[in-house]
Amino acid sequence: MSINRDKYSIDNTDYTVGQDNVQKWGFDVHNPVFGISASLIGLFLVAILLVEPETSKSFLDGIKWQIIATFDSLFMWSANIFVIFCLALIVSPYGKIRLGGDDAKPDYTRMSWLAMLFAAGMGIGLMFWGVAEPVSYYTGSYHTPLNVTAYTPEAAQLALGATMFHWGLHPWAIYGVVALALAFFAYNKGLPLSMRSVFYPILGDRTWGWAGHIVDILAVIATLFGLATSLGLGAQQAASGFHHVFGIADSLGLQITIIIVVTLIAVGSVVRGIDGGVKVISNINMLLAIVLLVFVALVTLAVSMGTIPMTIMGYVENIIPLSNPMGRADEAWMHGWTVFYWAWWISWSPFVGMFIARISRGRTIREFLIAVLLVPTTVTILWMSVFGGVAIDQIVNNIGTLGSEGLTEVPLAMFQMFDALPLGNFLSILAIILVLVFFITSSDSGSLVIDSITAGGKVDAPIPQRVFWALIEGAIAAALLWVGGTQAIEALQAGAISTALPFTIILLVMCVSLIMGLRTEQRKR
Repeated sequence: MSINRDKYSIDNTDYTVGQDNVQKWGFDVHNPVFGISASLIGLFLVAILLVEPETSKSFLDGIKWQIIATFDSLFMWSANIFVIFCLALIVSPYGKIRLGGDDAKPDYTRMSWLAMLFAAGMGIGLMFWGVAEPVSYYTGSYHTPLNVTAYTPEAAQLALGATMFHWGLHPWAIYGVVALALAFFAYNKGLPLSMRSVFYPILGDRTWGWAGHIVDILAVIATLFGLATSLGLGAQQAASGFHHVFGIADSLGLQITIIIVVTLIAVGSVVRGIDGGVKVISNINMLLAIVLLVFVALVTLAVSMGTIPMTIMGYVENIIPLSNPMGRADEAWMHGWTVFYWAWWISWSPFVGMFIARISRGRTIREFLIAVLLVPTTVTILWMSVFGGVAIDQIVNNIGTLGSEGLTEVPLAMFQMFDALPLGNFLSILAIILVLVFFITSSDSGSLVIDSITAGGKVDAPIPQRVFWALIEGAIAAALLWVGGTQAIEALQAGAISTALPFTIILLVMCVSLIMGLRTEQRKR
């Protein structure tokens, strides 16, 4: 065992930080975080394998709904605070601070940077829910937002607005808080790129003790749960697409095969690192997504152009009532959708936030937050307007499968919408490819993030360690599909919600710690 001691500067004072790291078999791990995280994940998998899937799902679902019912106001108000906090930083004098110092230069072009942050933050989710979510709200498949009457023009506008509410400013503000805090303390204060570093102004040297270990362990577990669920959803949608287009049986074997193949590709990419792997695949992601979006928009031009202003108006008019948890007549809808989404984004924030931080050196805080909040929100408005708007139009005019049968299977909804469009098979094949590429990007970026946390904040950990985490992510998703299919994925979602509760408190404290750090930087400048 070797003890590496480095110096990090806070408030112009040097503090000596001891980190116990083990280097063995090509690994360079931070002992408490790596060992405890791996052990907890192992215990979870053993429990899933040994206990009946229905029992596991029932137990985790009970925890999930208890958390949602008890802490709904905490989740709702916290998300609002994060939006206000980010908008305030944009217009404040702190916005001029450059991540990495006044002379720092961006590591990536603006286009590559935007492509990577967008692909990591939303990716598979837009493909999975872009049609299904607005259709669900419009038809009232599971209640309706603000108790609007289903199948009405008001329901159409609110369906698109409520969908944007879940995928717009609020989630990206959550990601933005974590990403900005990590980038600032890593690049401006010289601390390791790890969740614990953000709390140095509050915890001092205790950051490197068990308080910091707990923060990092929670970050690893939340990231693994979120990634495994995403990989499972992506495999289900890709398998549904293969069945829909090529007639291949949508079986558990096909889903696991997809996970294995994509994981192996992701391993190759993660070995190449951000520059040679993740950046290239993210750029491919963005190109394919633009091609798909533009093509669908052009062949449905009249509908798409009409739904874009409808989505914007639905979002702007309803963002305040949808943000308010008090006295809601649609509490069942709010719990089932909004509170779940806010908890879900918070559980994903260590993963997305740390990845965005890794690629954002050289940006000013103002540029950083404008890009992180407004650019993805704008793209998502276009995406949801086109895909969700066309799907709702098909239902209104009784066109295709969606028009005749409504929302039957969520993974199939997008492909059913394509069937009623010109070149429907081509669009479905392109969508399958895009799902798989998003799949690879999520696995890549997640592996790099977990690798950094378990290596004590290092960003250049050994290749075998990157491969280990990429394989672990695929193995978790495959094992959960094997033992319980959809039920296991839903149970894992419940696990992610459980990790979101303590992380909500962590994010609120993070805002305070970030302001403390920014004040010292502003005084120095």
